[in-house]
Amino acid sequence: MKKQHLPQKTCLHCQRPYTWRKKWEKVWLEVKFCSTACSNAARRSRKQSH
Repeated sequence: MKKQHLPQKTCLHCQRPYTWRKKWEKVWLEVKFCSTACSNAARRSRKQSH
């Protein structure tokens, strides 16, 4: 598959687009954040809002 044809999603935290990575091959439908930094930041902000 060529790089320009890889699927894309939008990060739920930073709203930036990110593309499919080989390491996400088996869990692509479950991936919500572009990085662990965004995942951690979203988790922190969710805890603060409670």
